[in-house]
Amino acid sequence: MSTAGRRRVRTMCPMNCHPTLCGMLVDVEDGRLVGVHGDPDNPDSQGFLCIRGQASREIIGNDARLLHPLVRERRGTDGWRRATWDEALDLVATRMQRAGAPAVGTWSGHGLFANNYGTRVASQLLRRFANLWGCQWWNPTMICWGLGAFGLGLTGILEVNTKEDMGAHAALILLWGANLASQPNTARHLTAARRRGAHVVTIDVRETEAFAQSDETLLVRPGTDAALALAMLHVIVAEGLVDRAFVAQHTVGFEPLAAHLDADTPEWAAGVTGVPAERIVALARRYATTKPAMILLGGSSMHKGAGSWISARAIGCLPALTGNVGIPGAGFGPRHGGAVHGQGLAGIVAEERRPPGEWIPNQMPRITEAMLDGRLRVMLLLGTDMLSSFADTGRVAEGLARQDLVVAYDLFMNDTARRFADVVLPATAWLEELGCKSTNTHLYLMPKVLEAPGEARPIAWVLRELTRRLGIDDFYPWPDEAGALDAILDHPATGHATVAALAAQGGMRALRISHVAHPDLNFPTPSGKIELYSERAKSLGLPPLPVHEEAAASPYPLTLQQGRTLTHFHGFYDHGRALPTLAAADPEPVLWIAPADAARRAISDGGALRIVNARGEMRARARVTSRVPEGTVWMRDGWAGLNDLTSGEPAIPDAAVDVFGFSGGQASFEARVDVEAV
Repeated sequence: MSTAGRRRVRTMCPMNCHPTLCGMLVDVEDGRLVGVHGDPDNPDSQGFLCIRGQASREIIGNDARLLHPLVRERRGTDGWRRATWDEALDLVATRMQRAGAPAVGTWSGHGLFANNYGTRVASQLLRRFANLWGCQWWNPTMICWGLGAFGLGLTGILEVNTKEDMGAHAALILLWGANLASQPNTARHLTAARRRGAHVVTIDVRETEAFAQSDETLLVRPGTDAALALAMLHVIVAEGLVDRAFVAQHTVGFEPLAAHLDADTPEWAAGVTGVPAERIVALARRYATTKPAMILLGGSSMHKGAGSWISARAIGCLPALTGNVGIPGAGFGPRHGGAVHGQGLAGIVAEERRPPGEWIPNQMPRITEAMLDGRLRVMLLLGTDMLSSFADTGRVAEGLARQDLVVAYDLFMNDTARRFADVVLPATAWLEELGCKSTNTHLYLMPKVLEAPGEARPIAWVLRELTRRLGIDDFYPWPDEAGALDAILDHPATGHATVAALAAQGGMRALRISHVAHPDLNFPTPSGKIELYSERAKSLGLPPLPVHEEAAASPYPLTLQQGRTLTHFHGFYDHGRALPTLAAADPEPVLWIAPADAARRAISDGGALRIVNARGEMRARARVTSRVPEGTVWMRDGWAGLNDLTSGEPAIPDAAVDVFGFSGGQASFEARVDVEAV
């Protein structure tokens, strides 16, 4: 749509709140962005655009935007000087060659995927670069949803039903660690399900935004979700509520699981989780006798800290025992990173070209160790604030300080770039390059709408220039900027889409997928069935049956948890601080603390406080609230200093991290703390 001097273009929001990705209409006049709006014709978001999406307008024309390559002679200073692209890239390539390819690490974050989340064009190009040259590349899923999906994968239920299926068919919905702040588009379908009479239960460590959309809420102690699931399984088995026909035909290991559950009583779980035994029994009965029943399992936040992947492993057994798999309205609903049946893309990563070598595992703590012990000497950080996303950032900072060269490619400065980068390269924003996003149900074209300001360049151009300097001739064999995207979209799930075909269809195309997960009742396990008992887990040195593991004893009385809010998602735009709307909504770190915990420490609502443990400390302001239980404190993620407090110990063995083709190599992020007024 256009008027004199003004045109309206269909695109997508650049915030990547998967599985919520919102359609956007942008108004452009004389080469300037003059408005952003929700797209009412987008089948996923139907006109919705939250505060994060509305704030994206502030990316364009922002005075803090990086517009030119910058270099500096000494870290820890503001002695940046403007450089040409040739000077900056010559410097980077020379240092990379001097270090040798195996000593060069490439690490990307969501900032690299602002206009290609779901299609992963930028990630595939970066991985292709690493394979052809022979440097280190690590899977970004380790920082996010990979660890939880690892637990689900051992059980065998990795696919998800769509939000549309949930709204139309689910009779019971458990929002288990799933916060609607992370996926607000789900709320519409949750409301539709409730209008039909569906019962909604929220299970979380605090009363989240989902609390208002729920019929009941169970608050659990952090890291005890597996205990709750095991007690529910105990009730289902003990009371004869098992779907025996489904279990006999589609699972393995029921008998050892049933024997294993004898001690996992609701009374035991009540002492572990803080949820009264009678409520555990009632929930188990409701789940087992209401069909179809769906679980929306939380994304990254649920799997940071004690309990981690074992929670998903135990919860994954619930649909199996009750036959809530492969039917509408059942199984698992949309979660961060979860794919639907039939969803897929082609690959351009050239994995067959990767030379043999000593590759540092897709394991967060191993990357930190390699920076510290000298195996890594150059780090290319693309669209990421490594200090805010890695655990135990005191050690990460020490590792970055030991690098010969640190390069940051981004739209804005962030804490990692300010403290440790030697070279900063200016990135293009979502409207300044061609892109395409994929939800669980649709493809959406993101055309180039604006010219990039200053000397900002897209990542494909930067990688092509580096490969030219490094002597790689066939990194980008496609004739134009659409070529790589066309190659990735060449898959049956997309109908072998192309950029041109999408443009001709108004920028949208439905994927050829099933709205029901595992409709063929085939599962990605060695047996092809749901594995209640997992020989694969045993071979990896992990428990073959789902278990609850008690957290290690700690002298610190409070368990620190972190997660999302409606005004923040990931490390984009200096964690939102570069965008005035989001900076005003979240001006400083705020810690949720229960009234009893606050009273013991003479902490008042709104008062300044200090969070401490043996690893570090940070300052924040108190929010004294009964919406978080005693013994638990909670904070929005991304604040500087927060991950100084978290553990960088591995959550699973190195040999296990890549079993499913994505990385579960997240650190444990465990954080026991104390809090004091200041």
